[in-house]
Amino acid sequence: MFQFLYHIIFILAMNSSQTIYQFKVKDLAGEAVDLGRYKGKVLLIVNTASECGFTGQYAELEQLYQTYKDQGFYVLAFPSNDFGGQEPLNGKDIQTFCSKNYHTTFPVFDKIHVKGNAVDPLFQYLSNKSLNGKVDIAPKWNFHKYLIDRNGKVIDYYFSTTSPTSGKVKKAIETLLKK
Repeated sequence: MFQFLYHIIFILAMNSSQTIYQFKVKDLAGEAVDLGRYKGKVLLIVNTASECGFTGQYAELEQLYQTYKDQGFYVLAFPSNDFGGQEPLNGKDIQTFCSKNYHTTFPVFDKIHVKGNAVDPLFQYLSNKSLNGKVDIAPKWNFHKYLIDRNGKVIDYYFSTTSPTSGKVKKAIETLLKK
């Protein structure tokens, strides 16, 4: 019995110490990026797609990034083709699309899976409360958003229908930036 309780306590302690900083992702050139480079920053992590009804949110995400970037805020975009095949582009074509059509300057990473059996480890962490300690919901569609605090912990999530520049998103970001 004691060994079982020790094991449960150990698992809980391990999970509470996990952050997004333990993950490596690929940029659009296929190079590994350690998310530890964003330590001390407030992040909005978003799964994106170029042919979605919510694709216009790229402009709002850029506006949000420009508003708060000097205070330590980043938008991190992760294109995904998991919902209706709405991200047919790959690599540099994604960057060209984003910068040409929406003038994005925030980081856009390589296309990944955000749900299902092949889910990327980052999105597995973001969407699983037993791993992140707070949120237990996987993206239901493109432009699902996860808010991360300066310590790399998941704080909240927003559905695709929530505008990145909505009052509740901006208020949450501003609160975290003050900490």
